[in-house]
Amino acid sequence: MSFQFKQFTIHQDKTAMKVGTDGVLLGAWADVVGNSALDIGTGTGVVALMITQRSDAKITAIEIEENAFFQARENVSISKWSNRIEVINSSLQSYKPTIKFDTIVSNPPFFNNSQKTLDSKRNFARHTDSLSFEELLKFTSENLSIIGKASFIIPFDSEKDFLEIAKNKNLSANRICRVKGTEASPVKRSLIELSFNETKCKESTLVIEISRHVYTEDYINLTKDFYLKM
Repeated sequence: MSFQFKQFTIHQDKTAMKVGTDGVLLGAWADVVGNSALDIGTGTGVVALMITQRSDAKITAIEIEENAFFQARENVSISKWSNRIEVINSSLQSYKPTIKFDTIVSNPPFFNNSQKTLDSKRNFARHTDSLSFEELLKFTSENLSIIGKASFIIPFDSEKDFLEIAKNKNLSANRICRVKGTEASPVKRSLIELSFNETKCKESTLVIEISRHVYTEDYINLTKDFYLKM
């Protein structure tokens, strides 16, 4: 089972979490700055590979779930950027980096206990039990370089709480893009860029589809360097 992008392939037979729109949005939208980047909770490695395609940075990708770690390592090893990405099997809580990162990205777990399924590995990847926003943003504040940028994709209904926690960690929102499936549908996701630089936040809305499998110009322009059929 694999997902073919223009410049790399993602195998996803070993992991419960497959390639999804959230990861692709983050990988395409995040501003990649500087020489070092960290992907927190890399899963299949898709976001790490996307930001590697878009930059010259050296990427570190960490993943707590063992099967996903092996999957990400495999996907990196068969890519043309294998010498620029290091995949590490670790929780964020246990990970002790020796540098500060210029770019941090994460598509973090976000469902609460009431939304759990019977699939324990999928639960682990998708629930905040394994990584809270508080832990994620504390780590980001402590390990982002002074010129760095950190980008996340989270549920829209968590945006207010997420930004409040970020503010308490001295992180400011520089960009927010709110994502809707169609023009008529409610906002489902927030793409958020944080840094130590307090500027006026640039806010926008991204609509993915005009109708089923008919994509908006904005979505096509964002993802065309990655999807085969864009």
